Amino acid sequence: MKHGTTPAFSPRESTENLPTGCGVYLMKAPDETIIYVGKAKNLKSRVKSYFSGRKDPKTAVLMQRVARIDYLVTRNEYEALLLENNLIKKWKPRYNINLKDGKTYPVIRITGEEYPRVFRTRTIVQDGSDYFGPFPSVDSIERYLELAERLYPLRKCRGPLRRREHPCLYHHIGRCSAPCCGRISREEYLEHVDGVRRLLNGETHTLRADLERSMRHASQEHRFEQAAEYRDLIRAIDTLETEQQVVDFDPDTRDYVAFAAEDDMCSFVVFQMRAGRLLASDMFRTSVFASETEDLEQFIVRYYDSRNTAPSALYLPLHVPSKEITRFFAQEHAANVTIEVPQGGRHASILAMARENALQDLERRKRETGNLPALRELAAVLQLRQPPLRIEGFDVAHIGGRFTVASMVSFSNGVPDRAQYRHYRIRSLNGAIDDFEAMREVIARRYQRVVNERLPRPDLILIDGGKGQLNAASEVLDGIGLGHIPLVGLAKRLEEIFVPGQSDALTLPEGSPPLRLLQYVRDEAHRFATSFRAGLQSKDVSRSLLEQIPGIGPKRSRRILQAFDSLEVLAETPTDVIVKTCGVRTETAEAIQELLRRHTTAYGGELSAAERATHDYRGSDTLTDGVDQAP
Repeated sequence: MKHGTTPAFSPRESTENLPTGCGVYLMKAPDETIIYVGKAKNLKSRVKSYFSGRKDPKTAVLMQRVARIDYLVTRNEYEALLLENNLIKKWKPRYNINLKDGKTYPVIRITGEEYPRVFRTRTIVQDGSDYFGPFPSVDSIERYLELAERLYPLRKCRGPLRRREHPCLYHHIGRCSAPCCGRISREEYLEHVDGVRRLLNGETHTLRADLERSMRHASQEHRFEQAAEYRDLIRAIDTLETEQQVVDFDPDTRDYVAFAAEDDMCSFVVFQMRAGRLLASDMFRTSVFASETEDLEQFIVRYYDSRNTAPSALYLPLHVPSKEITRFFAQEHAANVTIEVPQGGRHASILAMARENALQDLERRKRETGNLPALRELAAVLQLRQPPLRIEGFDVAHIGGRFTVASMVSFSNGVPDRAQYRHYRIRSLNGAIDDFEAMREVIARRYQRVVNERLPRPDLILIDGGKGQLNAASEVLDGIGLGHIPLVGLAKRLEEIFVPGQSDALTLPEGSPPLRLLQYVRDEAHRFATSFRAGLQSKDVSRSLLEQIPGIGPKRSRRILQAFDSLEVLAETPTDVIVKTCGVRTETAEAIQELLRRHTTAYGGELSAAERATHDYRGSDTLTDGVDQAP
């Protein structure tokens, strides 16, 4: 290969001196730092394209920083592909793909301790622990852990095992085998650990047969409750096996690479299918400054250059120069890899799933890093002097006039600033249903404090509602002396934007960045308000239920719930533990258990306290979460 250097940068003149053969070009900053490396079938044509025609924003950003271009001529495109990868690894240019592991999938960890623990994590620690996964969602991982806990209860306490005289609450509810108290030998405990490993490895045939045998014996001996427990365990195993069923029965090793990009941000996802199952999912976050084809090709080479094996088939969302990639796999991995762009069928479906994961990660990145473009567009739409970097959003929630609350959420640079969230119990209504008055109260309490304590003021206030809620908030702000702060209302039904003093509502195209941002603030305020209302409602219902028992008043009911968190935990706790923990008599503890059993039976054993209360109040047809009301 030959090496050459263009003259000190005069863009159009320097490109004329480039050769027309294959090679790699190196873009350098004024300090001679290499900031981008690219390959080309025709060096002159490729580099010249950077200075002709209309450039997209990310390319314009790159070219503003280029002061010089060097080049290396190669004998063929494959040599250019390898050289490009080697130079990127060596120099780590700022504007090339830099694979940063953005994996967010959780895994199950079995620790390497003397008495191992099992739990979910997103962090891999090389300390002898075993890891299983990754899993596509937290829900699926929790179902595995729930089943493992019921079949093979392991300890929950962190760190080395400490000897105790009495076991903890988990042992009493059957969720820990209490090795700390000698209730199980280490050999038996390690058998439990092996059982968890077999479950996570999918080796459930023997386990299922044992459970079926135990279920039959329990039924024959008229131990029907225990037989039902075995039946439920078998159903749980069947559910997990269904979730992990093969996508197809193709034994080939297949990888699916998808990506999602916006501006210079890009997220790549690789699904690894082995023996028909989704074995692993890799996600990488990077910045891109070339075409989609070039970025994808560069990612493939960088990704598989760091792997010891290659798949037999690789499925991509768009065409890349497959001849060079195929040769790369053949020479670097001794593998004959088929490269395809599926147009339909199961391969296209799996690729679409991988792209959906990439899109979701891209949305997370946008929320994490801010959304300045949407803020600028929003400022133009609302005719603001500057982008609203600080937005505060409000919503009201109640249920038939009870548990009336309000929320205030705060967004900084277009992303949630959860440390600044606040919720309020509305004091002025005394059970009346009046969203406008509730909005007046929360706005007055929030911004009177802002004035009194000289707190930072938002650039925009968003009200969840129409003209009525907006006018109520506007009146209060005027009275406090903060009427100059921009204020808008976003109505749910037609997604109309109301501005004080304007009779007609603004409408934005569905999916437009400024509307999506306002919807995000509005929905977050709604979520925060309703979750606070549901929590208050659940506590109130739980206390009221316990206070039906003679000897339990408001103070004792609060103390019991503080000790056990919820009625569900209390219902599973043995009476002797309730007596010792709460300082009540055995008769009272038994009355608690009987009441909870009757209550669970009445509602089918499926509704939480808050859901039961909601169910009770729905009969009056007055359930509301602060929906828009006419002015």
